[in-house]
Order: sequence, then C-alpha cells, then structure tokens
Amino acid sequence: MKSKKRSVTVCGYPLSIFFIVVNEFCERFSYYGMRAVLVLYFKYFLKWDDDFSTTIYHTFVALCYLSPILGAIVADSWLGKFKTIVYLSVVYAAGQVVMAVSAIHDITDGNKDGTPDNMALHIALSMVGLLLIALGTGGIKPCVAAFGGDQFSEDQEKQRSTFFSIFYLSINAGSLLSTVITPILRAQKCGIHTKQQCYPLAFGVPAALMVVALIVFILGSSMYNKTAPSGNIMVKVCKCIFFAIKNRFRHRSSAYPKREHWMDWAEEKYDKLLIAQVKMVLKVLFLYIPLPMFWALFDQQGSRWTLRATTMDGNFGLMVIQPDQMQTVNPILILIMVPVVDFIIYPLISKCKLNFTPLRKMTGGMFLAALAFVAAALVQLQIDATLPTFPSSNEQQAKFINMVNRNLSIADGRENFHLGAFEGRQDYLTYTEPFLLTINSGSPNLISLPDGTRNTIVIVEQGPAFGYITFQDIVAKPEEGANAIRFFNGYGSVLNITVGDQEYGDIVPNNMSIFINVPQGTGKFFMKNNGGVECVFSRKFGFGSSYTFLIPPTFVFGEHCGESIKEVENIKPNSIHMAWQIPQYFLMTSGEVFFSVTGLEFSYSQAPSNMKSVLQAGWLLTVAVGNIIVLIVAEAATLPDQWAEYILFSSLLVLVCIIFAIMAYFYTYTDPAKIEALFANPEPDDKEKKNLEMTKKDMAEKHERRSSDTSSDEEDGKQTNF
Repeated sequence: MKSKKRSVTVCGYPLSIFFIVVNEFCERFSYYGMRAVLVLYFKYFLKWDDDFSTTIYHTFVALCYLSPILGAIVADSWLGKFKTIVYLSVVYAAGQVVMAVSAIHDITDGNKDGTPDNMALHIALSMVGLLLIALGTGGIKPCVAAFGGDQFSEDQEKQRSTFFSIFYLSINAGSLLSTVITPILRAQKCGIHTKQQCYPLAFGVPAALMVVALIVFILGSSMYNKTAPSGNIMVKVCKCIFFAIKNRFRHRSSAYPKREHWMDWAEEKYDKLLIAQVKMVLKVLFLYIPLPMFWALFDQQGSRWTLRATTMDGNFGLMVIQPDQMQTVNPILILIMVPVVDFIIYPLISKCKLNFTPLRKMTGGMFLAALAFVAAALVQLQIDATLPTFPSSNEQQAKFINMVNRNLSIADGRENFHLGAFEGRQDYLTYTEPFLLTINSGSPNLISLPDGTRNTIVIVEQGPAFGYITFQDIVAKPEEGANAIRFFNGYGSVLNITVGDQEYGDIVPNNMSIFINVPQGTGKFFMKNNGGVECVFSRKFGFGSSYTFLIPPTFVFGEHCGESIKEVENIKPNSIHMAWQIPQYFLMTSGEVFFSVTGLEFSYSQAPSNMKSVLQAGWLLTVAVGNIIVLIVAEAATLPDQWAEYILFSSLLVLVCIIFAIMAYFYTYTDPAKIEALFANPEPDDKEKKNLEMTKKDMAEKHERRSSDTSSDEEDGKQTNF
C-alpha cells in the first residue's frame, strides 16, 4: 500500500528520484572509494600477502552481497524501504568511520618508529569496520533501486526504464570519482610521529560522503511514495515453497491427479495469487543460477587486476597512474558506453529487426567478460616474461660487485668472468650447494649461502689479498611499484645519506645500507661526510626496480659528485605499461553494460509488486556467490601461474554462458501486473466453476479414503482446507 503523494515532476520524472540518485552517487563514492584501496591496505598496512589479501577482499565483497537478504526481509516485513535505508545507512557510516580510525598508525606507535606496536588492534578494528560496512551497504542494496522504481506510476514505464540507466550512471559516476580521488589521498604522507601513506584520509573521505548520502536521502522524505511493509514476505514465500514440496511428497501416489506446476500443491493452504507470485519469483531465481560466474570474474578488477598493476609501468606522460587508480577505467567506460549503447547500439539493432531480448543481452555480456580474461591472460604472459627469476626454497642466488680499483678475474667453479673496476655483474648466478670462489687465481674461498636467498658478494681489498663481504638482497618486486635503493660505502669515512624524509643513516666504510623504497619519479639524494660536506645528486626512477649505488674510494665531493657514483641493477623496472590493461577493461565493461544494467531492469520488471526487494536481493546474492567462487577456484586450482588461473576462469564462464543461453531460450517473459490482476479479479464462467467444484469434491473424497488407511494421513486430512 503506497502513501499517495503527488510528487512534483520535472520533464515527466518525479522530483523525488533526484534525491535517490544523489544518495546513490554519494553512497557508491563511499563504497568504491574505500574498496579501491582496500586490497593495498591489507597488503601494505596490515602486511598480509597477496593470496590472503585477495581472500579477505573477496570475503568482504561476498558479505556485502549476502546481507541484501537481511535488508529485503527488514524492508518488506518490518520497517519498509525508506526506514531500512535510513537506519542501515547509519550503521554503514559508522563502519566507514571505524575503518578510518583503524588505519591511523600513530594510535599504537608507542616507539614512534612508524610501526604499529599492536597490529592486532588495527586488524580487529578493520574487521569490525568491514562487517558494519557489509551490513550497511548490503542491507540497503535491494531497497534503493526498488525504492526508486516505486516513485513511478504504472503509465511511466518508459521513464522507469530510463531511470535505471540514470541510476546505473550515478553508481559509476560515484565509482569513477572515488577511484580517482582515494588513491591520490592514499599516496599522501600523513602521521604525527612518522609520515606514511595516508590510509586514514583515504577511508575518512568516503566516510564523510556516506554521511552526506544519508542527509540528502532524508531531505527528500516528504516527496517519496513509500510502500508500507506487507508482512514477512520472504519468510511467507519460503513457507509456501516448503509446504508445496511437503504436500507433493506426501501425495506422490498416482491416486492424486497431477497438477500443472509443483507449486500448485500449495493451493490447499495458500491463495492462488501468492502461489502465482512465488512461481514468477522462482522462475527468475532459477534463471539466476548460472549468473554468479560472471561476478567471479568481474570483481577481480579490485583484487588480482589491482595487485598485478603494481608490477606494471603507470607513467602516462602527462600523469602517473597509481595501481589502484586503474580501476577508474571501468566507470569511465561505463559513463561513455551506457548512453552509446542505449541511444545508438540498441536502436540500430532494433532497426535491423533483430530480437535482442534482455536475456540475450546478458548472454552476450557473459561472453565478453570471458574474452576480457583471455586478454588478461595474454597481458600476464607479457609481464611474466619481464619478471626476474627468484630462487626457489632449495636454491641460492648471488651477484658479484668489484669494489677494487682494477679489473678482476673471478671463477665460481662453473664459469670464469671478468669485472671492471667498481663494476657489478648484471645478472644473478644460481647455486644449489656451496661453491668455491677464486679471485685473480688466488686461493679459493668456500662460499655457503642460505637457501631461498638472493645475495650480493662485494669484493674488496684486504691488504695484499682480496676479501669478500656478503649482503642479502630482496627476493620480491618492491611494493606498490616503488624502487628499492641502497648504497655501498667504499669511501674512506662514514657517510650519512637521506632521500626525501627517509634516512639511510650513517653508513660506515665497506658496508651496505638498508633498502629504502623510493617512489617513481626523480629521487633526490643528500650525502654528508663527517665534516658536514654535502653532495646532492638526482636519479630518475621508473616502477618496481631495485638498484645498488656504489660510492667508490675515488669519490670526490663537489658540484659533479654524482657522476662518480656507480650503480648496479638488481631488479629491472616494470616495462609492461598499464595501458595494456585497457583492452581487458573495455571488454569487461562492455560485458557489464549488457549484463548488469539489463539484469537490474529485468529483475524489477519480472518481479511481483510485493516481492521486488526479494528479487533484487536474489540478484545481488549472485554477486556474493561469485566472490565465493573466486575463493574456491583460487584455492582448489593451485595453479602456479596467474595467466593459467585467468584462462581457467574464462573457460568456466564460457561453459556457464552456454548453459545460460539454453536456459534463456526456454524462458517465457511475464507481465506480473497482468497476472496479479487476473488472480485478484477472477471471473470464471459457469463451466469453469462447475469443473472446479467437481475437482475439489473428487480430491476431497480420494483424500478421505486415504486418510482412513494411516494415522499420519488422518492427521494430514485435518490440516487440509478444501
């Protein structure tokens, strides 16, 4: 039952939808802004590895799309859509605030060294925040779109259809801005004791936008058409289905006449209108069974694709793109493609007399998503070809550096090679057991390195002979596309080196500094000796490289001091450009336009009037199951190569796409309003009434005879109402 309000209209559209669209824009900004940096927050702040970060990420997304069931129950049976949206938005905003607080490293940094002393507290706050967000965002999901549809009258079907496109545009506009802005906020430096990436700000701005979303939605309260809750419809539907199954199983004997549909076995207890509505819902829900596989691929944009972008080159010339900002390609393309598809592609298809039904659109969308993962696999193969080979658990690697001011001849028992003065070997040699190191035909030295390590062996002069010093190197690409830089001090005195606000500290002679992550761009290094004499030199860096800078004994402070500093490359910079991801984003976004936009409208159009939130929750449930599929497939497959996992997901979606196409072929579209009107105002003729009465009488007599056979059937007969 709707409260009748004559809403002000603008260009034929109710003004109330303005508040709903703005609310959705702000809410989606909040959600996608937080989610854009979430997997990097897990990896770089909470220090989880790639696999565990991906697991928690998809678990969170799955919870976000499981909670719509709760939201639908609350909206349809207790609070109504309006109050449900308001109350759960408060929970949602609280979750965002908790997430922002959880990312403040200073709250547990008692040592003031930039490292949280109680990581368990940060993890606990993060999990509480994510649970509140999942409950809030999921709870309002089935309500907002359906609430927007409720603002239109029955003769505004065209406007309602356009509303769903506008609604989806608002989702992607919010997503676009947030995925541009929050990575920029994340990249800022903030903190009281030490400056670190500003995750509190990256989470805090989405929290503020969620508060704005709530305020805007409440401001439109007086204009809304509000549907009063009509009872616990979801529980009622479940009871109706359960009774039909139980009744059919109880009366499985051939003595009972067959019924047209198995749900008709609920007629003894439930009215035909409810049964007809349940049939419509089940018909669509059955069609939803293959859909989760699409979302299993789609939502990896925020996990696997984002993590992969950290191994790519994000320099676009005029701007440098952060790995998490690559997610903006999807909403940008959505904003372009939705109008193009709605106003150009679909009309052209219609003029070609092709019956491009909603289910055919969705089938095409699934196929395009599968192609996107084929493209992702091809890009991954290119990336893998450029990545360094790190040692396995039973291997050791070594790189040699000559810090002697003359050429050296070196042998490791397998090969001989030469190193010039202050020169390093560019590649690493791999060993599986200790080896003999011989320098300039001198006495051999037995070298034993720890398994699973990369090492740099620096050759230095020790009196008349040569000695060596071993230092361990990093065994992974530098985090977040930064560059791991260190210095070897071959100078005769202590040197102090800084870059930006980071300090290498005092480096004593013949010693190696720690690695410090220097961001992409020009790094400016400041070097001082004990006397305070300063050397300033700069070096331009790409993404994901690692270098060892050598300060030779011949180093001289002065205007051109940087020219005498040598460098040895440990890990090459990322050479595959992020732009190579654009084709896969284009294919995925094309699939989304055909699949998701169509699916939203299809769910609403095929839903009975009092079960629209229920069917919306069912649609969103497919997203949750899709994210669970990611966890299952990723864990069960245990594929060593990421490209192979992409191909596996693509193959699974193609298979599911074929199954869905077959199911769609046999689907018959319905008009819920007409079916409901038919059952609400039945007008059977005399013959139909007579047949109906005879059928009821015959069934009652047969049931009475069977009731005398067993006591259980007798009890059943008492509960049956003919």
